Amino acid sequence: MTVIQVNFRGVLCKEKCRPCRETLFGFMHKLIDQLRYCGRERTAETYTAALNSIARFNGGRDIYLDEIDETLVLHYEVYLRLRGVAMNTSSFYMRILRAAYNKAVEKGLVEQRHPFRQVYTGVDKTAKRAITLRQVRLVKNLDLSGNCDLAFARDMFLFSFYTRGMSLIDMAFLTADNLYNGRLTYTRRKTGQLLSIRWERCMQEIVDRYHVKGARYLLPLIENEGVDERQQYKTRSVWLCNKLKRIGQIIKFDASLTMYVARHSWASIARASHIPISVISEGMGHDSELTTQIYLSSFNYLEIDKANKRILNML
Repeated sequence: MTVIQVNFRGVLCKEKCRPCRETLFGFMHKLIDQLRYCGRERTAETYTAALNSIARFNGGRDIYLDEIDETLVLHYEVYLRLRGVAMNTSSFYMRILRAAYNKAVEKGLVEQRHPFRQVYTGVDKTAKRAITLRQVRLVKNLDLSGNCDLAFARDMFLFSFYTRGMSLIDMAFLTADNLYNGRLTYTRRKTGQLLSIRWERCMQEIVDRYHVKGARYLLPLIENEGVDERQQYKTRSVWLCNKLKRIGQIIKFDASLTMYVARHSWASIARASHIPISVISEGMGHDSELTTQIYLSSFNYLEIDKANKRILNML
């Protein structure tokens, strides 16, 4: 008996008593295209990273969705471990692949066989990525007048700290529209969380130092508007990372100084200053960042503003 049916690509295919088989790479490329179409560029990049990783594992050969089982996934996990991939990174890839697999199950492209139940998909606590209040002061008071690049990197780090650990990508796309009635309000690109921060003088001073008249963005992290802005941001991010690493060496920080350290430092200092955990949600140290954001978003903005003002005054 010959069956004619339409596969996921909308192409007619003929097979004897056998449905069309979708491949993992093909299906993930469709998901990536959909994410980009919806403007979710960051998520598309993470899916691409996971896809590239499993492609390397399989020597570039595609995998049929119905070939994905516990054995294959366990072999992939061992492959990552042998390559020295950190456990959290391995878990990150597994969670993305599991999400893609589950989407394929929802579409009826493959039967649910729970192939990821034996691999690690949690998040381990990472090494401490915070500096002390004394070290933040050292960064703030460094005489970098002879090195404009380091001074700029230092100010971006401080701006993030001043704004409760704002991520670099959110900083890069801030415009005057985000400032209204003495508040900086923006949506976190990573989580979709709407955040509002009282605009303080120290924040304005940094903007005044670097804002280019007529430029759309408050900070010059993206200089050529409308020209592959995402790539400009990524290039600038790497550049800043290198400059901050140098500053970290100057203050003798025993790990790499990064923009993410600013976020952790704000939370750590807030907790050490006896600011209620309900405000800072365990120093933003929940296993799930979403849980942390739920705590913060449900709290009165005035309480969070007071906490931030208290920290900034200590500098």
